[in-house]
Amino acid sequence: MANATSLVVVVSGPGGVGKSTIVEKLVARDAQLWLSRSWTTREKRQGEAADAYKFVSREEFEANIAADGFLEWTDFLGNFYGTPLPNPPQGKDTVLEIEVDGAQQVKSLNHSALLLFVLPPSRQEQKARLHGRGDPDQKVEKRLKKAEEEEPVGKAIADYVIINDDLESTVEEMGRIIAYERIQRTAS
Repeated sequence: MANATSLVVVVSGPGGVGKSTIVEKLVARDAQLWLSRSWTTREKRQGEAADAYKFVSREEFEANIAADGFLEWTDFLGNFYGTPLPNPPQGKDTVLEIEVDGAQQVKSLNHSALLLFVLPPSRQEQKARLHGRGDPDQKVEKRLKKAEEEEPVGKAIADYVIINDDLESTVEEMGRIIAYERIQRTAS
């Protein structure tokens, strides 16, 4: 899955907590991090970066499942999301930005993966963020309901739980955690 000495960092949390924005900033600041781009069958949101995911058809996704091409995958609110088997460049640590179900799968396969679970400062703020990225009311309500199911699971499997109430502080905190874990793991 990754180089023997490399770190696998899993950034997970419910929809609307800012995972994509956090990971984008984290990878830009730390040259040792490599982002494994997830696949999805959902439609690209208006204003969403073309490389936010590898947007594929359901048939292409199912073919990759059949070929054992995913580290983890899940059916989330009617769309498939998955992480192709990562192949990071030599000397890089892998970052996976995935849903809670996927984080559970990765943790069961790789017990040493570092799971950073991100929460919103409040349900109201999460709702505002979901609306802000263009999700329709019906989807927002489904994601909020799903978040209530995911949060206890995510907290239980997380190495660290981080509340994203300020983007810069959150990115800095994650950077410190990753640096600390690199030191701890090379020392042992």
